[in-house]
Amino acid sequence: MQTTTPGLEPQAKALPISVSALAIDAIARQMKKRGTPDASLRLGLRGGGCSGFTYVIEFHDGPPHARDRIFDHAASDGTKVRVVVDPKSLLYLNGTLLDWEQTLMRQGFKFVNPNEKTGCGCGSSFAV
Repeated sequence: MQTTTPGLEPQAKALPISVSALAIDAIARQMKKRGTPDASLRLGLRGGGCSGFTYVIEFHDGPPHARDRIFDHAASDGTKVRVVVDPKSLLYLNGTLLDWEQTLMRQGFKFVNPNEKTGCGCGSSFAV
């Protein structure tokens, strides 16, 4: 049984990975464009780059791996979107927001990771 202080409601536990509505719609558009609506978007990390780690975003056409963490979402048009993350990457991506950014100079996915301590000048790698 969970007890609370009167007047204070327990806070909902935040998901380890959040995906903005704009990013969900962008994922759905890309899946439709590829002709693979049942595919997943895999998020992860690789060692490398100027600062130590680089983000990985890739399509995953098969079923998720046994230990993957699965995040299901619905796009604004009702399309189902699945994001998968392996357990090792989740350690460094915990609390991250995957967003979609569209400016005059660039468009694409943007990681907002509270675990980043430093990043390289080119913006393609980071350190924790």
